Amino acid sequence: MYAERLMGELGYLDNPDYYLGMLRAQALRSVRVIIDIGMHLNLRIPSDVDFHPGEDWTPELGLDFIEQRSHFPKDFVKSEVDRYLGIPGQAISYKVGERVWLEARESAKSKIGPSFNLREWHTKALGLGGMGLAQMKRELAEI
Repeated sequence: MYAERLMGELGYLDNPDYYLGMLRAQALRSVRVIIDIGMHLNLRIPSDVDFHPGEDWTPELGLDFIEQRSHFPKDFVKSEVDRYLGIPGQAISYKVGERVWLEARESAKSKIGPSFNLREWHTKALGLGGMGLAQMKRELAEI
């Protein structure tokens, strides 16, 4: 998600078609988060909404919800719901990771000031390799 946002910042989504595609993907991710949290925490759908008010989230309701709101093909959204069932928290983790990248970048920009170079920062950041988010945030804020 961070990389998508970065592509927009760098001007690669200036074409309205590309930008619309990115927005469509973000909308799908929003629906994913609702379904992921609802199904894995066995939450009840709020009674003041127009989608199965007061019912508990189930894989079937998740599939119905994503079909209605994403407008992606049925076979694709079915595989998405199956994926969420097998990997709890996956949909949420993408957004958390994006936030960590953005916070660390802003911290580095504040620390470095006007000489901050986005390209150099990303080159160093990618050179760090894999690590947990807390450590990554500390490391990226220092670059």
